[in-house]
Amino acid sequence: MATDVREIFVTGLKNAHAMENQALSIMKPQVARIENYPEVAAKLEQHIRETEGQITRIEGVLDSLSEDHSTLKDMALSLTGSLAALGHTVAGDEILKNSFANYAFENFEIAAYRSLITVAELGGFPAAVAPLTANLDEERAMAAWLNDNLRTVTMRFAALREAGATAKV
Repeated sequence: MATDVREIFVTGLKNAHAMENQALSIMKPQVARIENYPEVAAKLEQHIRETEGQITRIEGVLDSLSEDHSTLKDMALSLTGSLAALGHTVAGDEILKNSFANYAFENFEIAAYRSLITVAELGGFPAAVAPLTANLDEERAMAAWLNDNLRTVTMRFAALREAGATAKV
């Protein structure tokens, strides 16, 4: 069973590494396009830095297990993230679509880290719990910020649109 749990854990870590690369490929194009929502841009820039730290933490856990991330998974999920970000650029309500998608993605990441922490505890990898918990805490904070600011973003979008200004981003 220990071998199976280790395999599950390593696979989950590789998936989390790819997931965080996907997050970067979603957020970076978004932040580059934002003009009318400076607080959203600032929060995305902060979370990009956090995400880069999360990747480093995951790599540290993988290194401690003498494992490496999956370049193929990283590339595949980065591509899908880029395509998702691109898909929203044609929407008249791009900032809203991005807000919804980001909130959903943060909650996906929260679930992934909760599961990884459980497997780390089951598999006897106590050194992995702290870095994974740090990642989880950052994802929870970002999801909470997105939730707390959705009304403000929506109201600004509606006001800009009503005033005839560019309201997309």
